Amino acid sequence: MNRTADVEAFHAAVDAAANRVAAAHGSRLRCGRGCSSCCVDGITVFAVEAERIRAGAPELLAEGEPGPEGTCAFLDADGACRVYALRPYVCRTQGLPLRWVEEDEADPGTVVEQRDICPLNDETGPPLTELPPDRCWTLGPWEERLRALQEAFDGPLARVPLRSLFARSRR
Repeated sequence: MNRTADVEAFHAAVDAAANRVAAAHGSRLRCGRGCSSCCVDGITVFAVEAERIRAGAPELLAEGEPGPEGTCAFLDADGACRVYALRPYVCRTQGLPLRWVEEDEADPGTVVEQRDICPLNDETGPPLTELPPDRCWTLGPWEERLRALQEAFDGPLARVPLRSLFARSRR
């Protein structure tokens, strides 16, 4: 098995599914080049995604400077991602209306649906509670697939901070 190819295939599947959700929202989603309010410091990824970035951007990681503290290490001066084609799963779904299910803290054993969206993308369109489930990104199944990739290749589920990928941040 080729770890990088498997992660690329996973990212391609995520992109296809995320594009379908994004297309259902037309002008509601304002995410685009330079929109980086969700691109913050402290983002971590599984080692299998970090390896894909290392393989695809060796010169940037060896010679480049990470972005300023507080922002994602991969942002350039204009707020654009320097590894956009290699960006991890979490970055591929940012901005979409999200939905997930969790146990109700007030009523253990009862499962409730939760929803959220970037405030910048919540200015137009119907309320999140009125969206059909297929017009939201459902958290859970995709994360499990990524987790399985990580377990198959590296075992431990330790996370890698994106900033740590830069050689200059390790000196």
